[in-house]
Amino acid sequence: MDYIGGGCMIPILHAPTSTDFFTNGIGRLSDAISCTVHEARNGEFELEMEYPVDGAHYASIVHSAIIVAKPSARRSQQAFRVYKITKPMRGTVTVLAQHISYQLSFIPVSPFSAASLTNALNGFRTNAAEPCPFTLTADFTSASSYAVPIPTSIRAYLGGQRGSILDVYGGEWEWNGYNCILHRERGQDNGYTIRYGKNLVDLKQEQSIE
Repeated sequence: MDYIGGGCMIPILHAPTSTDFFTNGIGRLSDAISCTVHEARNGEFELEMEYPVDGAHYASIVHSAIIVAKPSARRSQQAFRVYKITKPMRGTVTVLAQHISYQLSFIPVSPFSAASLTNALNGFRTNAAEPCPFTLTADFTSASSYAVPIPTSIRAYLGGQRGSILDVYGGEWEWNGYNCILHRERGQDNGYTIRYGKNLVDLKQEQSIE
C-alpha cells in the first residue's frame, strides 16, 4: 500500500525561522476547513490544508512558514514547510506544505566513500557542505560499501536516483522531525486480508502513457 497517513490534528502555525515545534508558535489554526497529510512509502510526504481568508492567523500563513500537524493517531506531530498558497476562491485558499525533511534537498554533500551502511549514513553529516541539523540512522546493518561520486543534495542520495542509499541497501525511510530512520521494513503484518466484495467495495485504476 503506497499511502500511509491521513487526517491530522488542529494544525499549529510557526514562523519560517522556527526550529522548536513543540510550542504553540504563532498560534493554532483552529479555523482550518480541512487538513490532510499524505505520505507515500519512500516518497511524497506533504500536508494540504484549506483555510478561510478570515480565519485566525491567516495573514501569517506565508511561504516558508511552518505548519505542525499530526499525520495520524499513531504518529507524533510533524513539521511541514509551506511552499504554495493558492489565490483565494470564495474566501478560501489551499495551502501546500512539504515535510521538514525536504530541507535535505538544499544541503549538498561532498564526495566520500564508506565501508558499510552505518558509515555511509554518518558520512552524509560529516561531508555536508553546510550545517546539517538532521540525524541519519538505520535499524539494520550492512557491510556493503557505498560511495558518493559527485556533489549532490543529501536527499537525492537517500533515495530516488541510481546509487542512492535505497538503491544500494533497500529499506523504507521514516521521516520524523529532524530524525531520518531507515527501516528494513516499516509497519507490521497484522494478518488482515483485503477481499473484493467483503471489505473492498470499490477499485479505481488509472492508466497513463507519460
